[in-house]
Amino acid sequence: MQLSKAEEQLMEFIWKEEKTFLKNIIDHYPEPRPAATTIATLLKRMQKKGFVGYTLMGNSRQYYPLVKKTDYFSKHVNGIIKNYFNNSALQFASFFTKSTDLTATQLESLKKIINQEIKNKKK
Repeated sequence: MQLSKAEEQLMEFIWKEEKTFLKNIIDHYPEPRPAATTIATLLKRMQKKGFVGYTLMGNSRQYYPLVKKTDYFSKHVNGIIKNYFNNSALQFASFFTKSTDLTATQLESLKKIINQEIKNKKK
């Protein structure tokens, strides 16, 4: 299941906060802030999609994520690899390293991560 851009922005805040109330969510938005009903509608859609749950605390709902950020983006990246790179992670990695503006230092860091993963796979 995919989130819309507006839902993804809201989900980013919920992942960061871990538990939050509607008022905190609204306060997090820059001016002009969306209406509370707009945010409540987004939260309701996200609940139906299985991304957000809540606990009643008096008359307020405390929202929390039901999906881990890493799980969501891993699925998203795997979809991109499948749809745009012939299901080849190697083609994606090649594209990523050539088409992004990574510095030599960042590429060295990436190389260390890859070398560590190679060691882990050989265990």
